[in-house]
Amino acid sequence: MKINELKGILEKKKLDFALFYNSDSIKISPNMLYFSGYNGIGALIIPRKQRPFLIAPKMELQRAKQSGINVYSMEKKRFFESISSIIKKNKIKSKKIAIDGNNFTLNQYKYFKKQFKTKTKDISLDCLKLRQIKTNKEIQSITKSCDYASKILQKAINNFKDFKTESEVAAFLEYEAKKLGLMIAFEPVVASGSNGSMPHYEPKNIKLKKGFCVIDFGVKYNGYCSDISRTIYLGSISKKENEIYNFLLNSQKDAINNIKINDNCGKIYENCVKSLKNYSKYFIHGLGHGVGVEIHELPNISLNSKDKITENMVFTIEPGIYMPKRFGIRIEDMVLMKKRPYVLTKVTKDLLIV
Repeated sequence: MKINELKGILEKKKLDFALFYNSDSIKISPNMLYFSGYNGIGALIIPRKQRPFLIAPKMELQRAKQSGINVYSMEKKRFFESISSIIKKNKIKSKKIAIDGNNFTLNQYKYFKKQFKTKTKDISLDCLKLRQIKTNKEIQSITKSCDYASKILQKAINNFKDFKTESEVAAFLEYEAKKLGLMIAFEPVVASGSNGSMPHYEPKNIKLKKGFCVIDFGVKYNGYCSDISRTIYLGSISKKENEIYNFLLNSQKDAINNIKINDNCGKIYENCVKSLKNYSKYFIHGLGHGVGVEIHELPNISLNSKDKITENMVFTIEPGIYMPKRFGIRIEDMVLMKKRPYVLTKVTKDLLIV
C-alpha cells in the first residue's frame, strides 16, 4: 500500500530504509499493517532501493507469507539483534534509518539503539499524511466496515427493550461483531442518562438510566475501522429535549452537507460551533477525525487545525451537546469525500424513543 510513495520520502530525506515493527501479539503496528497487510509479531523493512521484506518468528511465518511480501524467519537471537542481523545479510546500508516514533517506547528505543548504532529519523507524520488519502481498495474495506457496524448497531437499537444494563448493550454489540468474525475498533460507549455527559464514558453493570443514551461503536474489517454514534431516548421525552436533539441533528447534517474539497478543517469546526449557538459551550471535543487502520487518523477536524479536505479522505463528523451531570447527545457519521461528501454509516438518525 503506497510503498512507492514511501520510497519517494526515503529518497527525498536520504534515508536508507524504513523499519516498522511489532513485538507484542496483542498490539498492532498500524504502519506495518498498512504497508504490508501483516499485523503479527515481527518487522517490516522497506529499503530505499531494494524490495521490501518481512521478518517474522517461526510461529507467524505462514501468516506473514499471506502478505505476498518476501519473508525471513527470525533468528534465535534477541528481537532487534535478529532484525539487525538479517538486514546486514541483505547488504542494506544503514547510515540513517526511518522509524515510526509513535510506535517506540523509551525502553524499546534503548534496545533498538544498541543494535542499530546509527542516526534515525521519525517519519510517523509522513506516514499519517500518506494514509489520509484512501485508495479504492481501502475505501471498499472501510465501506464494508461501516456496513457491518451499521447493521450491528441497528440490531441493538431494534432490540433495546430487551436490555437492562449498560454493560448488556455493550456485550451485545461485541458479541454480534464476534459472530461475524470481526474485531471491535474500540471499546463501545453506552452512556445512559447523566452518564452521557462524559464523551468517553465506559459502560457499567448498572441499570439503564432514563433519558438520552449515547451509543458509540465500531468494528474492524480487513484491518480498517468504522466509527458511528447514535443517541436514543429511554422513557417519556419532554418537548424541550426533543427540540435539543433535532437542533443538534440539523447542525450535524448541515456540517456534512456543507463540506467541500479544499475546505480548511479548522474552519469546518468553527462553522459548526457557530451553528450550535448557545449550546456551543456544551460541545467539548473536536468535530471529527480521519479513520483508517487506526480509529484516529488525519485529517483533524478541530479548533486551529490547518488540515484541508481532499478527495478520497474518510473522516467522522460528530457534534455533541454535553450538559454536566444531566445528559449528553452525540450524533456521528463516517463520511467519504468525493466531489461531494457521502455518508457511509447507515443507521437512522430519527430519534428513537424506547
